[in-house]
Amino acid sequence: MKVVAITACPTGIAHTYMAAEKLESIGRQLGHDVKVETQGAIGIENELSNRDILAADVVLLAVDIAIEGEERFEDKRVVRVPIQKVLKDAAAVFALL
Repeated sequence: MKVVAITACPTGIAHTYMAAEKLESIGRQLGHDVKVETQGAIGIENELSNRDILAADVVLLAVDIAIEGEERFEDKRVVRVPIQKVLKDAAAVFALL
């Protein structure tokens, strides 16, 4: 499955990046193609391209705050989870997809 994701936490520091790493790592282990955009304290990093979004089977938003550019996903299946759920059990999050 092709998954695009965004991670964002209120402070935009540790949890944003920890969740991104977990999603990429666990996703690969489960056989998924995962690309994660982070919206942290220093802004948007690894921004998802239109091509990434169009190719995705699902969009995963692991966020606890409003994010920039959410309208990009209006024609896609979107699954939203709290960022803590990713940090505690990323495999369970992939089971939701």
